[in-house]
Amino acid sequence: MAGPKKSLGQHWLTDRVILAAIADAAELTEQDTVLEIGPGLGTLTSELLRRAGSVIAVELDDELARKLPAQFPGTHLQVVNQDILTFDLEQLPADYVVVANVPYYITAKIVQYLLNAENTPKRIVLLVQKEVAERLAAQPGDMSILALSAQAYAEVSLDIRVPAIFFTPPPKVESQVVVLKRRLEPLISTSEERAFFRLVKAGFSAKRKKLRSSLSAGLNRSKDEIDHLLGSVGIDSNRRAEDLSIEDWKKILQIVTP
Repeated sequence: MAGPKKSLGQHWLTDRVILAAIADAAELTEQDTVLEIGPGLGTLTSELLRRAGSVIAVELDDELARKLPAQFPGTHLQVVNQDILTFDLEQLPADYVVVANVPYYITAKIVQYLLNAENTPKRIVLLVQKEVAERLAAQPGDMSILALSAQAYAEVSLDIRVPAIFFTPPPKVESQVVVLKRRLEPLISTSEERAFFRLVKAGFSAKRKKLRSSLSAGLNRSKDEIDHLLGSVGIDSNRRAEDLSIEDWKKILQIVTP
């Protein structure tokens, strides 16, 4: 067994029951093409090949990418030795599915890369740090830019938790499966996307401050003007950015040009 590389955030998961549960969360059929990110030793790959029509495994580690095909002769597995953030998603068929045990340090970048692509997957199933999974699925009161940018394009739900003891080496945190199911219609239209996230970033620019202060600074408006604008759409300027839903931000966008 190849040793995990700390520089790549590798932690091997070999428990068959947990691996099967991750694959089951993807709700795969024989018609599905799966994009697996960071297949590593191929333990999850094995479960995916049992369920899907084909698997395209993108692996950054040269040695692992070279060895993986020999483990699954005669199967519909394609291994690509590449950084997932440079992989051309346009070459995949429509409605592909992403399943991965991804390094914690790159989770947010991967989610944003997948959801902002022209060819977005119909479902994304990721085993990530539990705290990150919870951030992605957060509700108003605990929202973040990451949660808003994910939930604008996907329905986000939490699946099984995986304690650190099941990994080699054990990470310092617990992990959890998060499922992102692509919305038929994004909550943010393409035409308002740029302005929406510019507004959101202004709101989150001063962490833990009230909207009156953060939007005043972020939008270069007086606090009195922010009070008036927010009041006109029924939003209390004493609330904080993490308290607002996507619909709340859309209401603000209607009356403010960031």
